[in-house]
Amino acid sequence: MENYMLLFRGSDVYQPGQSTEAFQALKQEMIHWLGDLSKKGAHVASDPLQPTGKQVSGAKKTVTDGPFGEAKEIIGGCTVIQAKDIHEAVEIAKSCPILASNANIEVRPIQKL
Repeated sequence: MENYMLLFRGSDVYQPGQSTEAFQALKQEMIHWLGDLSKKGAHVASDPLQPTGKQVSGAKKTVTDGPFGEAKEIIGGCTVIQAKDIHEAVEIAKSCPILASNANIEVRPIQKL
C-alpha cells in the first residue's frame, strides 16, 4: 500500500454568503466519509486549513499574506490515504461527499525519501 494526499480545493459551501447549515451538513458528511475510510484501513490523517496564512518566497524570503490564488483554487484541507495504486486512490477520492459542492480533489502520490 502506498500513501496518497488528497488536496481539497473550492467548495460552494466555503464561498462567502453561504449558509452555516450547508457548511455543517457537509462537515458531518465528511466526518462520516472519513470514518468509513478509517474502518476500511485507508485513512491515515486529515486536517482542514484556516483561511489565512503566510507565504515565504525566494532567496530574499519575502513574506506575503494569504491565502493565495482564486477562491476556487485555494487548498482548504488535505487527507492522506493508503491505496494500492493511483487508480484506487482516485476511486476513493470520487467517493468523497465534498465533490457534490463543486469542489475538486487533487490526488497526489507521496514520495518516499
